[in-house]
Amino acid sequence: MELNMYTRFVVVLCVVMARFSYAARNEFDVVKHLNRLNKPPVKSIKSPDGDIIDCVLISHQTAFDHPSLKNHTIQMRPNVHPEGMHYENMKDSSQTRETITQLWQLNGKCPKGTIPIRRTTKEDILRASSMKNYGKKSSLSTVAHPNSIDLDLINDSGHEHAIAFVEGEFYGAKASMNVWNPQIQQTNEFSLSQIWLLGGSFASDLNSIEAGWQVSPDLYGDHNTRFFTYWTSDAYQSTGCYNLLCSGFIQINNEIALGASISPMSKYQGSQYDISLLVWKDPEQGNWWMQFGHGNVLGYWPGSLFSYLTTSASMIQWGGEVVNSADDGQHTTTQMGSGHFPEEGFGKSSYFRNVQIVDGSNSLRNPKHIGTFTEQPNCYDVQTGKSKDWGNYIYYGGPGRNPNCP
Repeated sequence: MELNMYTRFVVVLCVVMARFSYAARNEFDVVKHLNRLNKPPVKSIKSPDGDIIDCVLISHQTAFDHPSLKNHTIQMRPNVHPEGMHYENMKDSSQTRETITQLWQLNGKCPKGTIPIRRTTKEDILRASSMKNYGKKSSLSTVAHPNSIDLDLINDSGHEHAIAFVEGEFYGAKASMNVWNPQIQQTNEFSLSQIWLLGGSFASDLNSIEAGWQVSPDLYGDHNTRFFTYWTSDAYQSTGCYNLLCSGFIQINNEIALGASISPMSKYQGSQYDISLLVWKDPEQGNWWMQFGHGNVLGYWPGSLFSYLTTSASMIQWGGEVVNSADDGQHTTTQMGSGHFPEEGFGKSSYFRNVQIVDGSNSLRNPKHIGTFTEQPNCYDVQTGKSKDWGNYIYYGGPGRNPNCP
């Protein structure tokens, strides 16, 4: 009897010690990962939304942890900018673009020679399905595949899109998009609006550069609308990440923080606030540069990160994406864009305006033969058009679940 009690005690003690050891090891791994992501700052700024923005020396950013970038010489400015049409310099008539900022900028600035980085917290990492997956899209993530006829296969991923697209040979893309705060039903869902520059097939070798705005409770721990970037060179399997959460994108700008909240938001039947994004390939260095707004060159993705995008992009997409977890067999109520369908138009629907591509001569051009694609037009839809002030434009979005989208 005493032996059985002793044996039981030893077993329980071993289980408790094993759990304690696992918890301690997990805590150690989380702290180690945080130290890898959060580089020592020159200065820190507390944002009104609770974020901490660290001003980190350019040469100390996470990008240089990448094996292929260990001896990389930072390119502090692009050799050339695309030339061509600049619609933002034209009068927008009554549909005026308002000024957008990031919330953290209200409380300070990062010194020259540093870049602003949103500090990653322990809670951020613990919300992820695993530490390895933190800051990454799911390997089940899909890019909208306009030429696919197997919609059942596409819908199985839970990702739904409403996009406009062009196919060909491209060296960049540009557009201005208005910024909203779509409602998210489940914390494991997100809603984003972005530009995609794609290369390769839609299989395991897909290369993608992405930039826009998103609401993602899982990634950020709140429902704020945030500016973001993403890249992958193997269809989201193991390479790439959001923002600066892995080595890859090299930032040179001290004014814009990737992953930080955008303010203010567009209002239904009210003021419209938009951001202008330009991504283009430097024909001399082969790096893919990104510009935010008017003259804010943020940095670049080194060409060495990619396979197909080392030459050019074969498809450009503009539009929205949501995750539909389809709880209880019902479509999610997570909104895309403004949460309203494109036919409602300006002041009510979400848009991309002055949509352009960069061609082989490094010139901005109006895209030709724009197509559209959406998996479920009764849930989220897309329309295209053209006008004198807006050039090529796109209206997109929707409410998700509604009487026609059960």
